[in-house]
Amino acid sequence: MLRFTIPGREPLEIEHVVLDFNGTFACDGRVLPGVAERLNALADRVAVHIFTADTFGTAREACAGIRAKVVVTRQPVVGPEKERYVAELGAGRTAAIGNGANDVLMLRRAALAILVLGPEGAAVEALLSADVVVKEINEGLDLLLNPKRLAATLRR
Repeated sequence: MLRFTIPGREPLEIEHVVLDFNGTFACDGRVLPGVAERLNALADRVAVHIFTADTFGTAREACAGIRAKVVVTRQPVVGPEKERYVAELGAGRTAAIGNGANDVLMLRRAALAILVLGPEGAAVEALLSADVVVKEINEGLDLLLNPKRLAATLRR
């Protein structure tokens, strides 16, 4: 479990991290450098879930070395599915990381929402749904792995 004490806010206890795949921690279906190591370090403390429409058809293979549950949907519209998934895990104990329009509902529902401005960009509506915005995925994962960084960003 990840525990965050953020001045001016209720304490956060995170048991699950749900991530989008393409655009968030993969580009063109390939996992970006440094991500697998960080996700595996995170998996020592929380359950990691990768929820994706798998645009390039590579998610399962690309994530084979990552200790995470990989959920691949074949639905054309996945936003409501991602939101439902976060709700079923327990939204109040879930962090969500994404970048796209189909991540908006998931980001809004989660206790902690991190938006990644990665190589594929980010949807404006997703940006407005986030608690924190980072330039690239490794920075977002490092926020979770180093709780004082998140506290410094979100304190009121």
